[in-house]
Amino acid sequence: MRRAPVTIAVLILFAARVATADFIGTVKKGNEAYKQKDYKTALEQYRTAEADNPTSPELDYNMGTALLHEGGFEEAIDKLQKALRTQDIQVEASAHYNLGNTYFRMNDYQNAIKAYEEALKLNPQDIDAKFNLELSRKKLKDQLKPQPQDQQQQNQQQQQQQQQQQDQQQNQQQQDQQKQDQQQDQQDQQQQQKGAQQPKQMSKEDAERLLNALKDDEQDLQKKIKREVVRGDYMGKDW
Repeated sequence: MRRAPVTIAVLILFAARVATADFIGTVKKGNEAYKQKDYKTALEQYRTAEADNPTSPELDYNMGTALLHEGGFEEAIDKLQKALRTQDIQVEASAHYNLGNTYFRMNDYQNAIKAYEEALKLNPQDIDAKFNLELSRKKLKDQLKPQPQDQQQQNQQQQQQQQQQQDQQQNQQQQDQQKQDQQQDQQDQQQQQKGAQQPKQMSKEDAERLLNALKDDEQDLQKKIKREVVRGDYMGKDW
């Protein structure tokens, strides 16, 4: 959890008494943009104000907090560390707290723990700092353990190898099946060609029927010839 920027106009007027109206107005614009979660605009306003008062710890705090939101962690650390020069204990505690948040986001849990501990020294009742401190300790403990990711990577590699082997086997089976299909197609084509070249063999029953039909045709032919001969021999009466 990040702390909202302090309203530094009152603090600067009270502590330094050198702030100009333009400076105060620019800081207010930055704070309003921050409240709207427009951190980019807020940072631009704070940088403009910095030109008028480059040594303000409160302004450094606001800039560091906006940079934290924007992901500019290295510069956020620089600004928040400068904010620790403040004479305001609340600002100092908040700066330590947001330093802890910045280190946490960078996975630097050792420095995050130190920052949260410093924040709790100044504000022992800070529940958020207590929670983040315990979370950082847990994260650091997990970070120092032998990473189970190594075993997970090994398992993933084994699974990938097994999958590759299965894929290779499937591809080989498909290739073998294609070869078998091709061979079968070739055999079928050869058989079809042989069947077309060789005459179809006649069955015994078909042969008998054909012989009987030929006999019947021959008998009919003989009868027809006899009738023709009889008609040819008849001369009729010679009147």
